[in-house]
Amino acid sequence: MKLPPFEYACPTTLPEAVQLLAAREDAKALAGGQSLVPMLAFRLTQPTLLVDLRKLADLRGIKITETGVRLGAMVRWRDIEDDARLSTAHPLLQAAIAHVAHYQIRNRGTVGGSLAHADPAAEMPGIALTCEAEIAVVGKSGARVINAADFFTGALTTALAADEIIVEVRLPPWPQGRRWGFQEYARRRGDFATAAAAVFFDEDASGRARNAHVGVIGVADRPLRLANVEALLNGQTIDGGTIAKAETATAAAIDPPEDIHASAAYRRALAGTMVERALQQAGK
Repeated sequence: MKLPPFEYACPTTLPEAVQLLAAREDAKALAGGQSLVPMLAFRLTQPTLLVDLRKLADLRGIKITETGVRLGAMVRWRDIEDDARLSTAHPLLQAAIAHVAHYQIRNRGTVGGSLAHADPAAEMPGIALTCEAEIAVVGKSGARVINAADFFTGALTTALAADEIIVEVRLPPWPQGRRWGFQEYARRRGDFATAAAAVFFDEDASGRARNAHVGVIGVADRPLRLANVEALLNGQTIDGGTIAKAETATAAAIDPPEDIHASAAYRRALAGTMVERALQQAGK
């Protein structure tokens, strides 16, 4: 399908981009375009102005310090895949991004674009929520930081104001020895997840789990943290019995939608299996 008519702007500074977005209520920011352009083609959105962020160099780059990992909003998936530092600085992030679509999309899609689009089956929103990321944004009213837990408000909806632009995603430090796993099932390689799970936990001196985090995607209108499953894991040795209880608790904690790809019962069982496999992966 042909795209609807729109005006196009390509600012070279962040203040200019914010000013352009603020000037029109129906303007849209364009990052990688891997989600926005298909929505335009299907007339799911019809902005009168696209503000292309590709010339905003300040929104690029991956910074790794003792305070954690900082991803510029215009960092592309391939940048994450290719950064050898992330294999120790944040291996869960790198593993999840390997599941994003296909190489061509990972070569164009961006961190900020994925978060702003907020597809409930996308990997980056799930990682941001599970890892308690902070999302830094700038708009006409100034800068603010939104916790990932408050950022996603529904399917394809976020706490972003119309004139706000994501500038950076901040992930907390990743301690050495942390156990983690990421598992995803899709109908075909590169499709959105039918269900996926991201887990991590630390271990105390006796080898019992602490600080457990369990997140799932594809089973609600937004990514979910499963507090009941985390509570079940904390203080326990992550063995076969504990993992089986976590699988059952996951299925009981969610109320997934039903669509042409999967029934609610299938998604519920699949989410439990993804958590089970992710915990098995973490225990290796």
